[in-house]
Amino acid sequence: MFAGKNILVGVTGGISAYKTCDLVRDLVKASAQVRVMMTEAATRFVSALTF
Repeated sequence: MFAGKNILVGVTGGISAYKTCDLVRDLVKASAQVRVMMTEAATRFVSALTF
């Protein structure tokens, strides 16, 4: 379903920012090409290295 798709995920500062890690992992498992864009505030909740 996501094979060959390019997906951009935007992460903002909020306590639920950590949930995007699961979303990105699932998209990658489904063969999507995923890029993550984070605000400075988002880095207080998750690290760029997490993705």
